[in-house]
Amino acid sequence: MAISDKKLESLRLKLQELGIKEEDLEETFVSGAKKGGQKANKSSVVVNLKHKPTSIVIKCAQSREREENRFFARRLLIEKYEKEILNIKSVHDIKLERIRKQKKRRSRRNSSSQ
Repeated sequence: MAISDKKLESLRLKLQELGIKEEDLEETFVSGAKKGGQKANKSSVVVNLKHKPTSIVIKCAQSREREENRFFARRLLIEKYEKEILNIKSVHDIKLERIRKQKKRRSRRNSSSQ
């Protein structure tokens, strides 16, 4: 599965918007430690991405293809940068927070009714 040009362009624009430059990223590739036999042991598809100014480190092995992992690592870097540096909550964080509140409310209801 190749990443579409539209997604790559939106990722590039988001990086530019946040002020993250490609020169500030240190990218290394490591061989995977998953199932897959000889192919997995020979190829270096795991991406280690480090943003030098903030020392944020991302390790990505979501896919079997290096280019996809490079894309996913940059997306994870954006999320982590927004969360830690800019204190912006992602959609995923907001959903998790809502679920925690619901569980807390339910547990209070259940403990008070007993």
